Amino acid sequence: MRRRALAWLLVGPLLFLASCTSAPELPEPDDLSPDPAPGQRWQPAPRVSWQWQLTGTLDTSVKAAVYDVDGFNTTKEQVAALKKTGRKTICYLSTGAWEDFRPDAAAFPKELLGEGNGWEGERWLDIRRSAELEPLMAKRFDMCKAKGFDAIEPDNMDGYANSSGFPLTAADQLAYNRLIARLAHDRGLSVGLKNDLDQIPELVRDFEFAVNEQCAQYDECERYRPFVAAGKAVFHVEYEGSLREWCPVSQREGLSSLQKKTDLGSWRRWCPPRGEP
Repeated sequence: MRRRALAWLLVGPLLFLASCTSAPELPEPDDLSPDPAPGQRWQPAPRVSWQWQLTGTLDTSVKAAVYDVDGFNTTKEQVAALKKTGRKTICYLSTGAWEDFRPDAAAFPKELLGEGNGWEGERWLDIRRSAELEPLMAKRFDMCKAKGFDAIEPDNMDGYANSSGFPLTAADQLAYNRLIARLAHDRGLSVGLKNDLDQIPELVRDFEFAVNEQCAQYDECERYRPFVAAGKAVFHVEYEGSLREWCPVSQREGLSSLQKKTDLGSWRRWCPPRGEP
């Protein structure tokens, strides 16, 4: 979660004061994402609207087709209420890092836990040890399925590119990410590729959508063109700057974009898929 926002917080306030301008509020249409054909997995299309909320009391009044919410803290009843209004739901889980605040934290062997990933209570996992991790992740995915979610957002999917405490390679990451995709697909759930931009060419076929943080800030949004070209949504957030600065980039690339605060509460600002923000 918010892999790069931590470093940005060190310099963000100064740049934010220099660059932030207000953008007009535009009414957001009440969007919906079509159901998949019988026997098929849901695949959200580019530019579909979404809401990403991982903290605070869930706000179900947002006019967005897709809700990406915490898998542990969101109840089956809340998922059912969203689905009753035609919303699709994504189950957020950390699959590449251990979190000491999760109810299943004690089930992870200590030897699987590496360095901290920059967030309190979180440590990278040794993804090479798939025989031990697979049943733990499968149980989490079973929870998402039982709650009625349509898809999974697996976080921390790029440990090989970070100081994990383990000698992880790109091949290790590819194998693990494909394992995660298979576990989701085995349960009839869609799954998104979280960040991990360097492996998009190899993984675009394995995932139904992507989730990105700050591709506009880092001038990387064009790297998601393989997803958009395949008719797959790219759910994107920026934490700093202003809509007027980066929304045109999102519109050009066909992304589904939001401005969010780093706590990922209910607050959001919407980047219209076309036209001036």
